[in-house]
Amino acid sequence: MEGRWLSKLGLDQITLQVATLGGIGQSPVAPGTMGTMASLPLVYLVMQGGLAWHLWVLGGVVVIGTWAAHRAAFLLGRDDPSEVVVDELAGMLLTMVGLPLDWVWLFVGFCAFRLFDIWKPWPVSWIDRTLPGGWGIMADDLAAGVYARLLVTVLIVWMESG
Repeated sequence: MEGRWLSKLGLDQITLQVATLGGIGQSPVAPGTMGTMASLPLVYLVMQGGLAWHLWVLGGVVVIGTWAAHRAAFLLGRDDPSEVVVDELAGMLLTMVGLPLDWVWLFVGFCAFRLFDIWKPWPVSWIDRTLPGGWGIMADDLAAGVYARLLVTVLIVWMESG
């Protein structure tokens, strides 16, 4: 019995590390922004692998991140703990799918994602209020990522046409 307790404790610690992106979510200042900022090098690296790799990584982060976010919310005793920032990684990965591999566009994507993640226009706000657990934690950031992706695409098209 003691061995099962220890392994459960170890799994919970790993879960919290995944959910907080290695503790970045524990930042006392703007944990969501810090989590998004910390995800930029990984997002850039994933983009170098091409579209198929990017989609595989995004899918893995969504699946594992949703589970980790759900468990972390339970462990931390709150519905949507600010410490959980794995959803920011997923949102940034979605924002940058198929976009040019360029630090300028990554920065624009970062700004667009933070805008929509903080502003939460409909349906992002509805998702944030309605979906429970890990699904809700992850889905509102994915919706913000869709908005950010669209905005960055519009900006790229506008820049290329002018």
